[in-house]
Amino acid sequence: MQARHSERKAEFATSSGIPIERVYGPESALTIEEAVDKLGEPGQFPYTRGIQPTMYRGRLWTMRQYAGFGSATQTNARFRYLLEQGQTGLSTAFDLPTQIGYDADHPFARGEVGKVGVSISSLRDMETLFSGIPLDQVSTSMTINAPASVLLAMYIAVGEKQGVPMAKLSGTIQNDILKEYVARGTYIYPPQASMRLITDIFSFCAQNLPSFNTISISGYHMREAGSTAVQEVAFTLANARAYVDAALAAGLAVDDFAPRLSFFFNAHNQFFEEIAKFRAARRMWARIMRDTYGAQNPKSWQLRFHTQTGGSTLTAQQPDNNIVRVTVQALAAALGGTQSLHTNSRDEALALPTEESARIALRTQQIIAFESGAADVVDPLGGSYYVEALTDAIEQEALAYMEIIASLGGAVTAVEQGYMQREIQRAAYETQLRIERQEDIVIGVNSYALEHEPEPELLRVGPELEQEACARLADVRASRDQEAVDAALKALHTAASGDDNLMPPIIEAVRTYATLGEICDVMRAVFGEYRPV
Repeated sequence: MQARHSERKAEFATSSGIPIERVYGPESALTIEEAVDKLGEPGQFPYTRGIQPTMYRGRLWTMRQYAGFGSATQTNARFRYLLEQGQTGLSTAFDLPTQIGYDADHPFARGEVGKVGVSISSLRDMETLFSGIPLDQVSTSMTINAPASVLLAMYIAVGEKQGVPMAKLSGTIQNDILKEYVARGTYIYPPQASMRLITDIFSFCAQNLPSFNTISISGYHMREAGSTAVQEVAFTLANARAYVDAALAAGLAVDDFAPRLSFFFNAHNQFFEEIAKFRAARRMWARIMRDTYGAQNPKSWQLRFHTQTGGSTLTAQQPDNNIVRVTVQALAAALGGTQSLHTNSRDEALALPTEESARIALRTQQIIAFESGAADVVDPLGGSYYVEALTDAIEQEALAYMEIIASLGGAVTAVEQGYMQREIQRAAYETQLRIERQEDIVIGVNSYALEHEPEPELLRVGPELEQEACARLADVRASRDQEAVDAALKALHTAASGDDNLMPPIIEAVRTYATLGEICDVMRAVFGEYRPV
């Protein structure tokens, strides 16, 4: 039996190493001038207190549960279930082959089809995924990066088949490739080619999809890889600056694309640090966009973000404890002013969530929204001596990181040199050491463990799904107009070899039922593939 801990540690610090004082009082309070400069009012620059004057009194955050597994048919059923249970937006998880641009029948896809998300190889799969779900009435987020242009094209094509014009589609594509090189690994092309695809999407959507968020700049995955809260803010905003720089270099005006930039953050267990992190990030971004880039539209200054509770904090041991962890994290996200939220399920450290676990995760959000009172007041912890001190400390330390990245030549160069990767690896290693030394307590893991735990019911994806996916794909190839496919892929190759925007030829290729892998292979042939140093 492992030791139980009743004594607290002698020194206290946040997960980022920020020292925590015994008590915070008036001596740490803001002056009137500082309060105006750092806080302002909700809905006003610098948006520390939230981007809307009324926040959740006017409209609750979008409850956007992340879902996707197996076939498009299975995931469509889960989407419908979650919408019936009160979910207010869709969030799509794709399997690994889809995320790296391979069809279900590619040799590299073997054993991974449908395992960690839904398998999408062609427009036919996308049509099935959203069957019976009117795209003009739902907002859809897609966690897709390297082939984001292709999945967005498929979404546009499904909308067309439903009679929904592009201008009425709303949602978000993650489309954040820099964090893939840093922390996640689902990249295809080298950085410069990837940045071209991203700016092509910015330009195309600015003209054709005014309600679509063209990127979700993600700190989530860097936090999952082991970064601290400070690193999450600093590296995310540094990457965001790289995207803004690339768009400006491509000739776009900042206020034409900046209002559609969005962000994606993690929510971990240190309740007050997480709330302060969200507040600091909003303030930092507002100043960067107004003062550094000269954006004139207030919407360009606003950091709008989705939050997901911390997957890396979930434990396989005593999985019901994860319900409590997720509740704490979700409440931090709400008090921090998130625009949308996914709550993880209790069994996700073991398998894809069961229907029951997904329902409990959604109910967690609904109880916070409708029963806790947390949504009744804008920035309820604003003015707290402790929260304001933490907000300032996170901002200062994150700015110091960003100065280092700028001195290296910006985020793209820092990624190529491995700077962010090394910093995250160091932080992850130090965290693991603290857990192993029992300096950080993880309930059920290094303290309060059980000798015998019951086996939970788990959701499994069987091997027959891969066979079915390959059969569907073979049917698509046999029934389509191959001449039209070949012509569309040739046109894409020509565009990729030149300077034309790639979205129109990708959309045309999708309409012919060219597959995800075929489209990505054309761009692989032109751009090459990224190989880490």
